[in-house]
Amino acid sequence: MNDGAIGKLLGLAMWITGILVSLAVGFGMISGTLTIPYVEVIVPIAGWIVVVLTLASVVLGIVDRF
Repeated sequence: MNDGAIGKLLGLAMWITGILVSLAVGFGMISGTLTIPYVEVIVPIAGWIVVVLTLASVVLGIVDRF
């Protein structure tokens, strides 16, 4: 990817978009809005895993920048 200002801005936008989508999916699974047929019992657990890993990746991504 381009290392110029536009490339960095685009990378930041993609990173933020990925975080928001991951959190939306995770919380949707936790609340029961999003389900997976035949495995509804583990969907909330999987949702929590998605949320925790997303937040951990945000922290690690910020720490890595410094």
